[in-house]
Amino acid sequence: MNQFMMLLLPDKKLRRNLKSFNILNLYKIKKQIERLLTSIINNFNLNTMESNKEVISDLNSLVTILNDGKQGYESAAETTDSLELKAVFGKYALERAAYAAELKAHIKQHGGNEDDNDNGGLLGAVHRTWIDVKQAFAGNDNKAILDAILTGEKSAIEKYDGYIADYTDHADHLALLQKQRDGIQTDLKQIEALKLQNS
Repeated sequence: MNQFMMLLLPDKKLRRNLKSFNILNLYKIKKQIERLLTSIINNFNLNTMESNKEVISDLNSLVTILNDGKQGYESAAETTDSLELKAVFGKYALERAAYAAELKAHIKQHGGNEDDNDNGGLLGAVHRTWIDVKQAFAGNDNKAILDAILTGEKSAIEKYDGYIADYTDHADHLALLQKQRDGIQTDLKQIEALKLQNS
């Protein structure tokens, strides 16, 4: 240790400890730091992988709901004779497809396969079947079609609300989820207004 350093360290005990501090001690400390950093990085990677799997699963769940909505609107557009309702249902079917595409982009960012989820789920199939059966027995019952759509849209909003509340896992796309949820809510209000007109 040079004399300049000794002048900066007035405490004799500290100077003595620094003199005895040698390369071997530095090597041991370096190895301990490397082990610690490796452990931290491994834990971070495991946590990140688990978090990404959960995010991918959550987003895939929303894509399924959006696909259900799209298919439900397409089925409703085919079922109704109302030109006004056909136009509204067609518009919302396209909107759900666009929402699904946005979420698939985030799925890809998190390491998922964006092409894994192009279909709806069981609940959507049940709603579409219900619309078809109701239409077969009731004739062209726009109120029944709108009731089925309202049920599906309320279910979608509940799902979005659950994921938005879990903002920790969804922080990087929270604004997108909120925007889509608000869009579905706006559509729900219009469907409610259309139901009143068709009562």
